[in-house]
Formats: sequence, structure tokens, C-alpha cells
Amino acid sequence: MVTIADVARHAGVSSSTVSYALSGKRAISQETRHRVERSVTELGYHPNAGARALAAGRSHIIALVVPLRADVYVPIMMEIAISVTMAARQHGYDVLLLTNDEGPDGVRRVAASGLADGVILMDVELDDQRIPALRAQGTQAALIGLPDDPRGLSCVDHDFATAGALCADHLADLGHREIAFIGYACGVYHRHAGYAERTLVGFRECARERGLRFLHRPCEGTYESTAGTLARIFADRPETTGFVVQNEGAIGPLLNLLRTSGRTVPEDASVVALCPAQLAEQHAPRLTAVTGPTRELGTVAVDQVMARITAAARGAEPDDELVLLTPVLAARESTGPAPRQG
Repeated sequence: MVTIADVARHAGVSSSTVSYALSGKRAISQETRHRVERSVTELGYHPNAGARALAAGRSHIIALVVPLRADVYVPIMMEIAISVTMAARQHGYDVLLLTNDEGPDGVRRVAASGLADGVILMDVELDDQRIPALRAQGTQAALIGLPDDPRGLSCVDHDFATAGALCADHLADLGHREIAFIGYACGVYHRHAGYAERTLVGFRECARERGLRFLHRPCEGTYESTAGTLARIFADRPETTGFVVQNEGAIGPLLNLLRTSGRTVPEDASVVALCPAQLAEQHAPRLTAVTGPTRELGTVAVDQVMARITAAARGAEPDDELVLLTPVLAARESTGPAPRQG
């Protein structure tokens, strides 16, 4: 492994000069700095992370707490995690991945150990118990999600309430009056996951304003659970012609079940999904879907936590920031005018 002494010998300077050139703590000539930089590049030298952290008072690491649950849609979570990692590298930071199964204890451990300069939380619940731990430790944090009380934190999320309203508006504009909302599994609502709760609130408020009759049915997302959910919907509301689906696992089974029940999409039943565009395009018919910029969630969260880290290093009070990304509804082949009754 290349050491700072190797760089010094290669550049023909002292080890302390190499240190000053890399840290910028003392003024050195431009020629000497360039010589050191060339030697660093040619030898492939990387400063020791521990020594750099001690010298700078920072670890140059951001902890990202990712969800480890059976009910999360892994491709979206991975896309966010990748965008966080790429954005962090632009700031010269590495990312430490943690799982949310440790809960508040994991947050306290990372904060108390000094392993990370800041924390980004994913899968935020409305009354998330990790947030008091962050506040108590004085940890600089950004949340990908919106809790009920975001004071002292920076948050970025999709505007899920607007997303839910877009679904209701679209079906109402097409003349549908009996709507079923097929959501995530019951456990997601029991733990008050913000993305699920806020979507449902937005949908309900808009549906009431538009005079729609609607019901909400949680679903595990398997073929069997989707079949049972659909059967109960038609038993309770046989005139249902519009479906909103916020459950990636249930989309394919729902389309198949509607087809086998003799209902053609969109002539007999319209389906709107809350899902990534690439998933909407994979189904037949192609799904009308409400989507948001997933990668931007990670990028904004990194910018937020870096701004808080920088402000704290200056002794300033970090600004709280709430960013809601605007969702977009793309109409495709799975929605059409409501069928005439009778």
C-alpha cells in the first residue's frame, strides 16, 4: 500500500509538505503542489480515512438507513440507494448502509460512535421512533419521507397526497363513479408508513370532492390475496369500474383476474397504478400511472444533509427544509371512459 512517505520520496519533498499540499492547511508554492499531485496520481495514493477524519474532525461518511421489509418494492429502494451513493461521492463522501431493523438503537449507535457525519433515513413513518433519537443526539439528518413532525430536520419526499388526488381526478374525469383503492398490506398501514397514509388521504379527499363512491382494501400483493381482495370488492360494490392500485405486487394479478372474470381493460374496468414508469410500460395493456422522480429523492437528501453538516461545522444553526417532488400522471391504455350502466 502506498504511504505518504512514498509520495514524499517520489515528489522530492518532505512528508509534512505532502500533508500540507493535500490538506491545504498551510500555503505552499504552486509548483510544489503540482509536483505532489502528480506523484499522488502516478502512485495511486489514497489518504487514510481514519487519519483524515481525525485531522478534519469529520468521518466523510453518510449513514443511509434502508428498509429491510418484505413489503417494500426492492427496485425503487435500490434506485434511491444508488442515487444517494453517487451524489455522496460528488461531495467526497462514502455511504455506510444500515438496515432499519435496529430501529432507534441503530441510530443512537451510529451517532454516538462518530462513524458518520450525517444520517439519511428511508421508509419514514408518520410517528417514526428514530426521529427522537436523532434529535437527542444532535445528529445532522435528512429524511426520505415526511413524518408528522419534521421540526429540526430536512425532508424530501414525493407529494403522495397529490399523487392520490391525481388518481381520483383522472377516473372521475372519465366518468367513473364507483372506485376501489387496492393498497399495500395491512402491516404497512398499521405502522403508519407515510407514503401509504398520505396517498390514501389525498385520494379520499379528492374522491369526496368529486362525488365518488369508493372503498379501500389492503392487499398482500400475492395472486391469492389479490384474488380474495377483488372478490370482496365485487361482493361489496358490484358496480365498481375504476381501480387505483398502490401495490406493485398486485398489479399483474389484478389485470389477469379482471381478464379471467370477463372484464376487459379498459372497456369494462379502468386501472390506475402508482408505480415507476418502467413497470407501467411492462404490462399489457400499458398502465396509466402516477410516478415521481425516484433518483431525485436520493440527490436532494444528500444535498440536504451536506448543507446541515456544513452549517454545523461553521457553528451555525442548520436550516430546516421540506421538499415535495411533484408527481405526474401519464395516461396510457389501461384507462378509458366508464362503461354505460344498464
